[in-house]
Amino acid sequence: MGKGGAVAFEATRLVLIQILLTSKGITFNPITSLYYVAPCCLVFLFIPWIFVEYPLLKDSSSFHLDWLIFGTNSFCAFALNLAVFLLVGKTSALTMNVAGVVKDWLLIAFSWSVIKDTVTPVNLVGYGLAFLGVAYYNHAKLQALKANEAQKKAADEEAGRLLEEREGENSAKKNESQG
Repeated sequence: MGKGGAVAFEATRLVLIQILLTSKGITFNPITSLYYVAPCCLVFLFIPWIFVEYPLLKDSSSFHLDWLIFGTNSFCAFALNLAVFLLVGKTSALTMNVAGVVKDWLLIAFSWSVIKDTVTPVNLVGYGLAFLGVAYYNHAKLQALKANEAQKKAADEEAGRLLEEREGENSAKKNESQG
């Protein structure tokens, strides 16, 4: 349930970001979007942190806040959120999810090759299905781009033909009026 819930909430977050960035009449750039979204994220993460994480930290005597690690981690989180807003704003939430699948493949390949983590047959089947999904997504996206280009080309050709006909009619009218 935990992993499925996390995936569902992340997908919902990305779709809401896409709606925020592409709504008609509202034009937010990624920095402005972070300006509004970050405080909401802080509130929604602070509430469970108080009840789940803080009691564990308070009871632990080994906890020590390292400002360098905290600062670099904060900068990385800001850069990641900015990159997410830029990517979703320029493409779509689905593209972001597909990029996440590719990132997961790279992490798994790294853990298998460097850390010597085990990959089971069930894992391989799952990765294969994910690969097929990404391949189908790319194929459908390419077909849609080709269809749009063909439609634009046909519209341009039709516009050019109509323009030639109109110019021909105008030149014929000029010849009749002069003759």
